[in-house]
Amino acid sequence: MRAAVYDRFGGPDVLAVREVPDPVPAAGAILVRVRAAALNPKDVLVRKGKFRPLAGRGFPRGIGFDWAGEVVSADGAGPGGDGYRPGDRLFGMIDGWRGRSCAELVAVSPGQCARMPAALPFEEAAALPLVAQTALQALRDLGGVGPGDTVCVNGGSGGVGTHAIQVARALGAQVVSVSSARNLALCRELGAAEALDYARDDPFAVPARYRVVFDTVGSVTYARARRALDRRGTFVAAVPSLRILLDALRTALGRPRARLVVVRSRAVDLVAIAQLVETGRLRAVVDRVFALEEIGAACAHVETRRARGKVVLRIA
Repeated sequence: MRAAVYDRFGGPDVLAVREVPDPVPAAGAILVRVRAAALNPKDVLVRKGKFRPLAGRGFPRGIGFDWAGEVVSADGAGPGGDGYRPGDRLFGMIDGWRGRSCAELVAVSPGQCARMPAALPFEEAAALPLVAQTALQALRDLGGVGPGDTVCVNGGSGGVGTHAIQVARALGAQVVSVSSARNLALCRELGAAEALDYARDDPFAVPARYRVVFDTVGSVTYARARRALDRRGTFVAAVPSLRILLDALRTALGRPRARLVVVRSRAVDLVAIAQLVETGRLRAVVDRVFALEEIGAACAHVETRRARGKVVLRIA
């Protein structure tokens, strides 16, 4: 099969598309023909070697965690014991630190995928798993967001941010987004009641305004956001750093508190995301679609940090 791989850590130029052996699924796993895969900042960090203790050092290695495609073989795997069948359309995210979804075939766990939303194109389905699950697990699970709450989404035009605005609205919250001036209209279109320009506005000027401040891009600290959180509020970071880990430890038993969201792919959450899509409360936001052979250019575009929504690869 063809796959995007690299033989050393580095920039987008280390990536190449070449023939590699087909994956051999373990017992109970699903073999999927990938139709589309999506890229995330996580792919950039892993490829540059930022998480070597977690990701390991072995080469060659693949790239990509999000995918959407069709079942080739399922060995009886699937929800409720009824199993997936060849041709079923699934989407999901690979857990861990060794990406491999930018390839014609991928072996996946049935617990990390679900049926795609009906009638959704593969490119849009592939854009959802990591970012929508990150938003859901950050806002619902860590933040406890519910009807009547106010949520601040910092980085509202990025991959996680565009989907976090919509997830927060689906949970019943009012959303204040923070982005560049060129993306204010997009944030409003996605459901933000108030869209702020980070270069001009201070989203944290009003004390005790938010139930949750969700920093999707790593540009805000708990110390800066704390005054704007209500007494039961939560600051949630999507970008790991020593600072957020220390803040989370210091606030573990108090309020307001700081948390780091570490996304996990769960079939039950993917089913919930599919339901949001099918009921019109969530849509995939895709910035650009590249061919698999353009993997270097696609990764370079992610690294500009100017993509509005997700960068997707069309595999087959």
